[in-house]
Amino acid sequence: MSEVDYKVIVGLEIHVQLCTESKMFCGCALEFGAEPNSRVCPVCLGMPGVLPVMNKKAYEYAVLTALALDCWIPMFTKWDRKSYYYPDLPKNYQISQYDLPLGADGFVEIPLESGRIKKIGIIRAHLEEDAGKNLHTAGNYSQVDLNRTGTPLLEIVTEPDMNSGEEVRALAVELQRMVRFLGVSEADMQKGHMRFEPNINLAITKDGTEYRTPIVEIKNLNSFRALERSVSYEEQRQLDEFLDTGKVIEMGNKTTRGWDDEREATVLQREKEEAHDYRYFPEPDLVPVELTEQWLDNIRSRLCELPLKRQMRYIQEYQLSDYDAGVLTADRSISDFFEEAVKSGANPKRVCNLLTQTGLKIAKEKSCGINELGIRPESLANLAEMIETGQISASSSAAVFEAMVQTGREPEALAEELNLIQKSDAGELEQIVDKVLAENPGAVEDVTSGGKKSKKARGFLLGQVMQKSKGQANPKVASEILAKKLG
Repeated sequence: MSEVDYKVIVGLEIHVQLCTESKMFCGCALEFGAEPNSRVCPVCLGMPGVLPVMNKKAYEYAVLTALALDCWIPMFTKWDRKSYYYPDLPKNYQISQYDLPLGADGFVEIPLESGRIKKIGIIRAHLEEDAGKNLHTAGNYSQVDLNRTGTPLLEIVTEPDMNSGEEVRALAVELQRMVRFLGVSEADMQKGHMRFEPNINLAITKDGTEYRTPIVEIKNLNSFRALERSVSYEEQRQLDEFLDTGKVIEMGNKTTRGWDDEREATVLQREKEEAHDYRYFPEPDLVPVELTEQWLDNIRSRLCELPLKRQMRYIQEYQLSDYDAGVLTADRSISDFFEEAVKSGANPKRVCNLLTQTGLKIAKEKSCGINELGIRPESLANLAEMIETGQISASSSAAVFEAMVQTGREPEALAEELNLIQKSDAGELEQIVDKVLAENPGAVEDVTSGGKKSKKARGFLLGQVMQKSKGQANPKVASEILAKKLG
């Protein structure tokens, strides 16, 4: 058999539902889970004679995201009609942007498992309205819910710069973090706020000649796991098909395949339309959008430090692990809360531990953000300082944190009430140590003999001191007194 080498090539089309209060071209409210067809009006239903009006906030959210992606932002853009028939598209066309998108030629950086940062090119970012939703759960017929019709949708198209399912997943995670940091989308994949459609083919080298397999677009992906696995599956399927049939890109149109989550396989749906099939032409009912320098500067002023850069800074500036820095920057509210606590003078690692080990657990139980727990960053900084100075133990800090959330009071008073203040008085602790040593001559002998049992015996004696003090002895002070007594 001839020697075959290949590389998988993946580009992504990403649709981001923008979290405006109303739809893209009408005043209907956006509400996930509302009764079907209850959030509609003549405009989004495509009734004759109605006129669309652009949602300014949606346009600003889209431009803000394009700026974060380092795109070129043109000062003039227009709207186009993209015509196709589908049951969930009442007008039989979608208002979109074709040849003049609001952003182009950008990039996004993603972290790789090797620790390297890879740059992925962004071809374009454009704004459009979403279609409705077909439902197939009622029986042997389909239903249509048009509540989603007209939702502001930002489409981001990447260059085919990714070469594995892992890289595709890393890009998806990074874009989700980015739009959440910017506050432009909730980006919940389960609710369809963010949809990823990979376009995949292989560059295969056989006997010194390169071949390209036909491009496949995958749909129906509602998790990062499904996204990564679909790319890996399609990579193997295309390789097997090429080896079996020799089919290459010149022999067929681009196809769309759906992801079957149960079988973990892609299933052929249809041949993909080309641009000319959509019969694009300028939207006659909407004027073009002309940005002014002042308007663009106003949008640019809302940019923040992006999550990957912030994550790298936490690693370098605060010596946090990559994992801890990633958890803190997964959500802007957590990250901002952390920053404020550190600015108050707290040890970054102590604050990180309090937030990631206790704060996130409480926030999850209450179904809210860290910033909605009712405690101030300065108060958390005080709690971190109490651990740092040995006033309370790290293990008892969780109880104080929970009491702070319940009462809104400061940690010092709560630690006193809960009897969690550690004893650091050397005289008082020395009496306890002397008593423990007198009661445990065997352990003392094991320590002083310096044998194999020495370390274990020392730990046992410290445990006895903690037990006699009812957990209130400062371990550091107790250890120092023990060391001095035992020599």
